[in-house]
Amino acid sequence: MTDSEAGVGRAPSNTPTVPAAERVDYPPYGDYESDCPARMGVDLFGNSWLPVIVYMLREGPMRPGELRTAIGGISQKMLTQTLRRMEQLTLVQRRRYAEAPPRVEYELTVAGHDLLGPIYALGEWVDKHGRAVNAALAEEGMDRSR
Repeated sequence: MTDSEAGVGRAPSNTPTVPAAERVDYPPYGDYESDCPARMGVDLFGNSWLPVIVYMLREGPMRPGELRTAIGGISQKMLTQTLRRMEQLTLVQRRRYAEAPPRVEYELTVAGHDLLGPIYALGEWVDKHGRAVNAALAEEGMDRSR
């Protein structure tokens, strides 16, 4: 039986196929690879809560308490710090309403919405490769399936 007959190298039929990544040429950005502007995107995802918050805001504005409840496992302090940072980075817009008691909502900006593409792509990658990566990590005694 050949690999193709056995299904080796093919995605399961229930997995959506994603076109291969295409190379994009950008203008020069500096003398070193470390000057690459793509590092900014990687740094954004280095904050483990930022992509979660972007994903949670995908359908519209939410109040901080709603976000915290929906996310689970995030402290009020970390949520506040991350939302403030996201506001500084122009990823979310904070709206205050003149009500008693005061009401605040956060909503994604255009830049924040544009982060959903890479978040969905990472989700597809994890769906496709996550079990194998977790198995390899478990073999090393570094299980991250939590």
